[in-house]
Amino acid sequence: MERPTGTAERVPTRDPEVEAARQRLAVAQTALLSALVTGTPAPEGFDRARLRVQRRALAAKRVSVLAKVAPGLPALLGDGFRPRALAYVRSHPLTGGHRQDAARFARHLLDGGRAAVDRHTRRQLKRWLRGEG
Repeated sequence: MERPTGTAERVPTRDPEVEAARQRLAVAQTALLSALVTGTPAPEGFDRARLRVQRRALAAKRVSVLAKVAPGLPALLGDGFRPRALAYVRSHPLTGGHRQDAARFARHLLDGGRAAVDRHTRRQLKRWLRGEG
């Protein structure tokens, strides 16, 4: 599509104050997300108690999703699933999809050696990862 003769393209102006405000907002959003997901200290101006509650709720929700997308894991781990999954999600941010998260959780357990799971559970986790379980 041609522009009418004599018209200029509108170029957005870069207001230094607006850019500085955007940068501050980006830093604050990153700090808030980090506090919610990984437990870093709450950013200035946020209620620490409320962030703790929200962080626990988000971790519990992620564990529930793990159980739904990979029902074999709670079946294999029994009562140990929830505390192990909670420990995992608190120290491993979600990257990729939930199915990948479940596979990473299983590998995390296997990488933990004998302290993480017994020999029978290790065998079952390996079978599950191969798609046999």
